[in-house]
Amino acid sequence: MASYSRQLIDLMLQNNSLLAQLKQQIRDTTPRAEGVIKATEKGFGFLETDNGESYFVPPPAMKQVLHGDRVEAVIHENGDKKSVEPEKLIEAGLDRFVARVQKREDRLAVVPDHPSIRNVLKARIKNSLDEASIADGDWVVARLVRHPLKENDRGFFTQIDELVAKAADPAVPWRVTLARHALEQASPEAGSDWPLHEEGLTREDLTAQPFFTIDGEKTRDMDDALRVTPLADGGWQLSVAIADPTAYVEEGHAADLEARTRAFTVYLPGQNVTMLPEQLADDLCSLHEGQERPALACTLDINADGSLGDYRFFAANVKSHARLVYDNVSDWIDGQGDWAPEEDIAEQLKALRELTEARTAWRNAHALVFKDRPDYVFELDEAGNVLAINTEERRIANRMIEESMIAANACCADFLASHIGHGIFNVHRAFEPEKAEAAQEFLAAQEIDVALEALTELDHYKDLKRALESRDDAWLDARLRRFQGFTSMSAQPGPHFGLGLAAYATWTSPIRKYGDMVNHRLIKRVLKSEQAPAEASQALTEQLTERRRLNRMAERDVKDWLYVRYLTPAAKDQTVFEADIMAINRGGMRVRLTENGATAFVPAPLMHSDRDKVVIDDKEGRIQIEGEERYKLGDSLRVALVEAREETRSLVAKPAE
Repeated sequence: MASYSRQLIDLMLQNNSLLAQLKQQIRDTTPRAEGVIKATEKGFGFLETDNGESYFVPPPAMKQVLHGDRVEAVIHENGDKKSVEPEKLIEAGLDRFVARVQKREDRLAVVPDHPSIRNVLKARIKNSLDEASIADGDWVVARLVRHPLKENDRGFFTQIDELVAKAADPAVPWRVTLARHALEQASPEAGSDWPLHEEGLTREDLTAQPFFTIDGEKTRDMDDALRVTPLADGGWQLSVAIADPTAYVEEGHAADLEARTRAFTVYLPGQNVTMLPEQLADDLCSLHEGQERPALACTLDINADGSLGDYRFFAANVKSHARLVYDNVSDWIDGQGDWAPEEDIAEQLKALRELTEARTAWRNAHALVFKDRPDYVFELDEAGNVLAINTEERRIANRMIEESMIAANACCADFLASHIGHGIFNVHRAFEPEKAEAAQEFLAAQEIDVALEALTELDHYKDLKRALESRDDAWLDARLRRFQGFTSMSAQPGPHFGLGLAAYATWTSPIRKYGDMVNHRLIKRVLKSEQAPAEASQALTEQLTERRRLNRMAERDVKDWLYVRYLTPAAKDQTVFEADIMAINRGGMRVRLTENGATAFVPAPLMHSDRDKVVIDDKEGRIQIEGEERYKLGDSLRVALVEAREETRSLVAKPAE
């Protein structure tokens, strides 16, 4: 009997082995595709592969995946139609995410706060949380812990890790956005005793010199003050005094470690989350009028033609003699308004304006100058409701401070590169090497023949950029941006193509940028003739780059939320706005409303009653309707808002023609 049982077991094992081999053979011969799931509002989806292919995913199969999942799928063919069935999860599109709670009797679930995910996912609450404190409609941070395509997982399941905000909290847009990007909700707390440290530096007493600040009316963290003196033989001497938080915060202190983690102050409409404790950022370090403050300073000579001359860094004590506001200064320079500065400040402002025009002219000829774009400022009440959105143009006073800071930062880059060889530099290459050839081919197609060096070498690129700007072609500018790179932080000096400078390192905002604090400490080492530490790690520079990206995304997301709330009445009335086309994709075009800076999507079905008559070339950034080109990137047009969707923080518009 035992022998018979053993034979039966052996036979079963052989059969299982044969079955496994058969399955593997079938698997090896079955066509497959790997890609990312893109969900639609209609229940079906698409699998987008890395090489640009797209496969239909039917509704039953979509129940096994989420938007953003990278999967391996089996390809099914039915005549000339192809569809796929996801079979293996390679990388989940959701991991940590923000969601809204659904409580139905004894069942707990969450709905991810994502414009393309409508799935209701079963949930449990982390043991350390009080389940009674979480109610229907509340905002939470959750994690996906089970997925149907994972081995031994039968369905989606999540865990609620954190309560972000109650449903009725007026601060929901800010709290949810910060939580989504894993940013801190409030300024740091790090004690209240901040003695001034003895650093072994000799501080020059500049308190009698009439330094002044120019900032926004509501600015509290003022980190730069200026002093301008015309030189007898032409040109100017510009003295830049910068707040000195490293005089209070030693490297390795709890506040320093926290600042390193945060990397930047987060500026959101109606709320700032400071990098340093508010007592430092808004009080002890801020260059308030009439208050003596420690500073790191630089005097730099600017020649009559706007070129930079000699410079000197040093430690100092300064006192701001006047707190000026951008609009007041601009009005006074333009001969408007009733405000006027004291005589000694007035003479400096006149000199600073002349210096600014000279520097701008020099940078236009020898470097590059960004085009002026307006800022859109939200006016909020105490409950966070938008009262108005004001357009603030880049006026002369803004340019005066901007040019002064660019000059000071160029000196910092030269100082660090020549004395130490490293620091925290802003590096921007207009075209990454892997995209340069594609950009060259694109320009050639526009009958613009350029050598590859014009895209990869700074001096040649500056000539090309000036030539392209002289064409004043908005479509060309927008298309070329698809090939361009981003600014990153680097420990090594490198070119900044956007500014047209060989190197650029900021030190003028140490209250709000940790990289500037690092550069302050390096400058001080040189002033004290001390050996500099090892260069910043790649981990730090990558963290600074990533944090800056997250901060910008958080600012954009809060603004999108507020735009939807503010423009809901306009959508109900189908109000018409002037707009510029900023992006074109297969589904339609994205436009920016010039009156307030909001972005809206114009879907193809709203461009013409017959969708088949709308032909979109997203690669070229052009749209044809009934065989004629109607829209292209960079065009201006009039659109009517038709919908404001708070659940996705999106605006929908249609052409007003």
